[in-house]
Amino acid sequence: MIRFTTQTACILIILLLPWASLASTNDDWKLAGTIVSSIQSPNIPSVTFSIDDNSHTRKAARETIQQTIDKASQSGGGIVVIPKGRWLVNGPIHLKSKINLHLEEGAELLFSGEPSDYLPVVKTRWEGTEVFTYSPLIYANNVEDVAITGNGIIDGNADSTFISWYDKQTDDMHALRKMGFDSVPVEQRVFGEGHYLRPPLIQFFHAKRVLLEGYTAKNSPFWVNHLVYTSHAVVRDVKVESHLYNNDGLDIESSEFVLAENNHFRTGDDGIVIKSGRDADGRNIGVPSTDIVVRKNDLGGEDGIGLGSEMSGGIKRVFFENNVLREGDSAYRFKSNLDRGGRVEMIRIRGSRVASFKHLFWFQLNYPSMLNGYFPATYTDIIIEDLTVEDVGTVLEIHAPDGVPVHNVLFKDISIKNADTSLILENARDITFDNVAIGNQTWNGTFSSLNTSAKSKNAN
Repeated sequence: MIRFTTQTACILIILLLPWASLASTNDDWKLAGTIVSSIQSPNIPSVTFSIDDNSHTRKAARETIQQTIDKASQSGGGIVVIPKGRWLVNGPIHLKSKINLHLEEGAELLFSGEPSDYLPVVKTRWEGTEVFTYSPLIYANNVEDVAITGNGIIDGNADSTFISWYDKQTDDMHALRKMGFDSVPVEQRVFGEGHYLRPPLIQFFHAKRVLLEGYTAKNSPFWVNHLVYTSHAVVRDVKVESHLYNNDGLDIESSEFVLAENNHFRTGDDGIVIKSGRDADGRNIGVPSTDIVVRKNDLGGEDGIGLGSEMSGGIKRVFFENNVLREGDSAYRFKSNLDRGGRVEMIRIRGSRVASFKHLFWFQLNYPSMLNGYFPATYTDIIIEDLTVEDVGTVLEIHAPDGVPVHNVLFKDISIKNADTSLILENARDITFDNVAIGNQTWNGTFSSLNTSAKSKNAN
C-alpha cells in the first residue's frame, strides 16, 4: 500500500498522463431516450372485477383474490380491485396475463408469515440461480400485459417466520450455488419443505409488458421487487419502506427495456440493482440485462445503486440519470468474483446528487470465491459525469483480478465537497479524471495502468 499525504497527492496529479477525452455522450443519452420511447405498455381491458367484500373474506382473502384473478383472466382480463381496508392473505397471489391488480387508497394486503402457505414450490431464480422453491408472495410466471397499481400497501409481515431463516439459509444457499456451478439440471434443484430459501415479495418471471406503479411495499422476506427475464417494464412512483435482511428495493435481472423512475426506496440493502444470473447457471442461460433507464429516483439503503454481483449473463446499455442517493455504505457499487464471468459495458451515469456514503464508487470485484472458479468478470466503457457530492469516506476504490483490470472509465465534471480518501486502486487501467474537484483539489488526467494499491488523503 502506497500512502500519499495531502501535499504528495498534488504531485500525483501532475504525474498523471494527459488524457484523451472519451467520445461525447450526447448520442448515448439519445439512445436512453429511444429506449424509454420504445417500451411497450401493457394492454389490459378496462373492465373491473371487484373482490367479495365481507369480514370473513378480509380475514382469509387469498382464495377470493385468486379466484377473482382467475375469473378475470378467463373473461379476457381486466382490473382486479382490492378495496380499502386490511386483507389478510394466507398464501401467494399468482398473477395472470392481462390482469391489473389495483390496490385502492387505504387498501392493505398483509401476507401470512407461515412458510407452508407458500408451497407447493414454483420455478424461480434465487440470488441468480434457477431453482424450485417457495413461491414469491406475489408471483407472475410466463405472463404478458400485467400490472400492479394503486396507492395501497403490500406488506410481507414483520412477524413472518421467513425472516428468521436468514440465520438458517447458509447450507441451502451453498448447496444451490454448487448445483448451479456444476450445471445440475434445474428439475433436480428442489428446495421446499425443510429448506430455508426466503422468497421475494414480488417477482415477475418470464414476463412481457409490465407496469408497477404507485403502491407501497414493506417487510419483504427477501428482495422486494424482482424482475427476471422480463421485457418492456415500467416501475414508477413505487415506495419501499423495507429494512430487513437483503431487502433490495428493485432487482432487474436478465431483463430488457426497463424504466425505473420517480421511485422512493428506503431499504435494508441495495436501492436498485442490475443483475443477470450467477456463475455457470447465469453464463449457460446467457440472458443479459440490457437497455435499462433508471432516473429521478430517491434512494436510501446500504448501497444506492449496484451492478452485480450476480452478473454472469452480462450487463450493457444501462443509463442512470438524476437520481438522489441519501446515505449508506456505497453510492455506486459494482460487484463480482472469480466464479462469475460476464461482461459489464456501456454504463452511463449523470446528474446524481449524493449525500453521505462510506464509498462513492466501489468496484468490488474481489468478492470471496465460493467455488474456486476462475472466470474473471470484465467491467469497461463506463462514463460518470455531472455529480454533486457532499461527504464520502473513499471516492474511488477498485479491486479487480490480476490480468483483468477495470478499464476505460471516465469521471467528468464531479464536485465532491469532502472526502477522507481519494483513491484505492488495485488492477485498474485507463481511469480518467476530467474536472473532478475533491475538496480543494482538481483532478485532470489518466491512470494508464496501476496494479498496486494507491491511497491519498484529502483535507479541506
